[in-house]
Amino acid sequence: MLDSSLTLAVIGSGTMGEAIVRGLLASGKLKPSQIIATDRRSEVARAVAAAHGVRTTTRNAEAFRDAEVVLLAVKPHEVVAVIDNDEARELLASKLVISIAAGVRLAQLSSWLPGSAVIRAMPNTPCLIGEGMTVIARGAGVSDAQAGVAIEIFGAVGRCLELEDKLMDAVTSVNGSGPAFAYVFLEAICDGAVRMGLRRDAAMEIAAQMFQGAARMVLETGQHPAALKDMVTTPAGCTIAGLLTMEDGRIRSVIARAVEEAAIVAAKLGQG
Repeated sequence: MLDSSLTLAVIGSGTMGEAIVRGLLASGKLKPSQIIATDRRSEVARAVAAAHGVRTTTRNAEAFRDAEVVLLAVKPHEVVAVIDNDEARELLASKLVISIAAGVRLAQLSSWLPGSAVIRAMPNTPCLIGEGMTVIARGAGVSDAQAGVAIEIFGAVGRCLELEDKLMDAVTSVNGSGPAFAYVFLEAICDGAVRMGLRRDAAMEIAAQMFQGAARMVLETGQHPAALKDMVTTPAGCTIAGLLTMEDGRIRSVIARAVEEAAIVAAKLGQG
């Protein structure tokens, strides 16, 4: 459990920043008095304060000063301007700083904040409904206790896993971009269902629940997707007919290449 005396600063109150605030409060891991949220737009800061009862400000330095843990939820190209300055280095010295900016590496974070413990994280948009996945990578000198704080923060909005920094571009493609790939696949299944006579709303509900159930089968049984696929595929049945049609379209190669291409682009984010 997060320390009841801990104060968290969320720098940037956009989609992901606010989702994490909402998840932490809903889970009871932090109280509103333990969170400071910032945004450069005063109207956004006021809206977040009204919606969640947390303290807000348009001044990052104020949040840096008053928090023990800082979550950077700004765009990749904005990170350097937020923390690569003497004031930020002084205020964040000896504190834990967690960045969710895609493509910004631990080496960069450490060079800008040499006196801070830094963690890189990649959450995804399902965090908005508490079903997210986040992967973290810790910088040199980050303790197990500090990594545990990050895991608890992201655990409030879904699952959290720790991996090495060198794998984070691949993580960004699978975890960050992956929901978009899944939505395209889901939409295509719905189109096929509509073609065969189902109403669009019914097709969407059926397909979305099918996706959710299939994904949970993998997580909860621990079985390989291929084994679960074979459970559905009866001899001379409709499933194998559909699977062979997918293979005719090189579906596996196309999806794998999409992940590869997204990872290549992710590696360039936050690099100037």
